[in-house]
Amino acid sequence: MTAISTGAEGFLGRYAGLTGRLPGATLPAVAALREAAAATFRRTGFPTRRAEAWKYTDLNPVAQSAFHEPLTAVDGAVALPPETGAIRAVFVDGRFRDDLSALPAYAMPLALDPAAATRGIADAVLPMVALNTMLFEDGLVVDLAEGVDGGTLDLVSASDAHPTAFHPRHVIRLGAGASLLLIERNVSAAGIASLHNPVFEIDLGAGAKLTHLRLNTEAPEAFHVATIAVRCAADAVYDSFALNLGARITRNEMHVALNGTGAAAHLNGAQLLDGTRVCDTSTYLDHAAPGCASRQTYKSVLAGRSRGVFQGKILVRQIAQKTDGYQMNQALLLSDEAEMDAKPQLEIYADDVKCSHGATIGALDEEAMFFLRSRGIPMTEARALLVEAFVQDAIAQMPEEAARDAVRAVLTRAWKVAA
Repeated sequence: MTAISTGAEGFLGRYAGLTGRLPGATLPAVAALREAAAATFRRTGFPTRRAEAWKYTDLNPVAQSAFHEPLTAVDGAVALPPETGAIRAVFVDGRFRDDLSALPAYAMPLALDPAAATRGIADAVLPMVALNTMLFEDGLVVDLAEGVDGGTLDLVSASDAHPTAFHPRHVIRLGAGASLLLIERNVSAAGIASLHNPVFEIDLGAGAKLTHLRLNTEAPEAFHVATIAVRCAADAVYDSFALNLGARITRNEMHVALNGTGAAAHLNGAQLLDGTRVCDTSTYLDHAAPGCASRQTYKSVLAGRSRGVFQGKILVRQIAQKTDGYQMNQALLLSDEAEMDAKPQLEIYADDVKCSHGATIGALDEEAMFFLRSRGIPMTEARALLVEAFVQDAIAQMPEEAARDAVRAVLTRAWKVAA
């Protein structure tokens, strides 16, 4: 295992050293994709706060860290989340672990089909997407045929006891009328400053439905920078919920295009942060067809000197009449030093639309706290109850009971920490 140098030059040097050895090296389309990405990353480097999209989040700690990127297969035991009984795809340091997985017939590792990464849903001009495209080694490919119910699939990403940087590429396609519950669980070894830079490319056919649950519980030293690109055909539904409890810096960037009449997107989430953690949720919803709906509800609970960021943009194109877009961001500050930055945006070119956005930032309700304390409930428990009640509204947005249960199971261990 060899350590790479810090900064953009270190990753570019890593790419140069892997010429001919990365998956798809012999496929012209994949090789061209990687070269174009390397040129982009060479030009842009890591995004800085001078860029409007990154004005609230500083990636200098990532750029200044040194990471390991082993090419050999990872062996041995690794700490994983509890078994759920679902079919499971496990990746350790970004590489598929067959011995820990049980893949369904409709899924396979990207390393066996690297050409799947050339579908072009994610914008390769984005610096972190360019970094991923340049260096991805593996990921999950899901291809559900028309009308198929894929059930529940666990996607587990873990890192071992080394400060690794890995860039998985997950490609998910649901045919017309297909459905899937994807539960993504991200974990990492305590005390290790790993970099997890995943890219999801999700293509939903007419009437398809994907419920995407993301549970981020990586170590406090870790970095998690995810880009999720979704394309929805007519009447397709993308229903997502992200729960963020870990990582030193988390960035969830979502680009959702509603390209067919009647398509819908539900982007919801909650984050419980303490210490000096930062979590940035940036969403970009493109209403590109008439009669589409979008709903966003994000809740942040911030303690210590932690910081939450919500940037939400809704674009309504001229053709997208009868658009219904809603966006709400709420934050609960448990400390005078905690900070929440909110930047909602509406860009509307159609005249027959219903769009709204809102943001609230406040502290715990003193009257509610007094009510609980007066009935003999200890301070810590009372605060935990109020925090739980605050977050439950976002959890309730998920239609699948299995998804709600998975979130609550993770949160059970987090209330007292947050309080």
